[in-house]
Amino acid sequence: MSYELRRKFVQLMSACLTNWEITNLFTGKIYKGPGKNFCAPGLNCYSCPAATMSCPVGALQTIGGTSGYGISFYVSGFILLLGVLMGRFVCGFLCPFGLFQELIHKLPVPKKKLFPPLIYGKYIVLVVFVLLVPLWGASFGSTGLPAFCQYICPAGTLEGTVPLLLTHPEFRQAVGLLFAWKFLLLIIVVIGCMVVYRFFCKAICPLGAMYGLLNSISLYGLRFAENRCTSCGTCREICPMDINPAAKPSSAECIMCGKCVEACPHQALYLGREGKEKSDIYNV
Repeated sequence: MSYELRRKFVQLMSACLTNWEITNLFTGKIYKGPGKNFCAPGLNCYSCPAATMSCPVGALQTIGGTSGYGISFYVSGFILLLGVLMGRFVCGFLCPFGLFQELIHKLPVPKKKLFPPLIYGKYIVLVVFVLLVPLWGASFGSTGLPAFCQYICPAGTLEGTVPLLLTHPEFRQAVGLLFAWKFLLLIIVVIGCMVVYRFFCKAICPLGAMYGLLNSISLYGLRFAENRCTSCGTCREICPMDINPAAKPSSAECIMCGKCVEACPHQALYLGREGKEKSDIYNV
């Protein structure tokens, strides 16, 4: 089995485990069991009827911005721990919305590369909508304002709002401009992902921004054996995240998909711990 097939299997299992209550999609009931006390590693809406865990971004906004509590040590510590251990491996393997983006990118439409400066958009979203606005909202009330979830998150619209509107006719009467705005954003993101590989991950996702900042120190990551490299450029050409793995294997954009590892004719790239040779970890 190729590395890519194994990755897809892990993605699918992760999506199923974090959305175990599948039958709730047909009833509109939201799971509120003990699993919601814990965060999923990837972006997965709390309000999704099938979700069995909380979204780390939503939790960080709500708890981190709650008056009297300061920054939530559990949520921030959870994200920091995963980031230090795996970096954006979480994005490439454990995020349900990442799997959704990859699947719709397979649709037969013309493909483009993202305009490079747009990769900094996710850091603006992180600072403004995930950190600053919730703290500002807490100064006027007892809880933080979940600005990213409320005004931006397309995963929340797709996984939470749409299923609830389909199963609860009474909710449709409350639909207004906010839903219209978020549904428009969802359409833009879907079209963007059809054309650009993981458009949302590259340009908007604040969770990916946090994990990406820790890529350079993560224990598991993409490694480069310079003595084996012949500068053929194969890895750069095949990378779906539009980076040069040989020049910067610890790039904040790398989701450790392994495509460059499989493509490298000289085995100069490998996934694993620093100093651990590719032959000890992964056989092509």
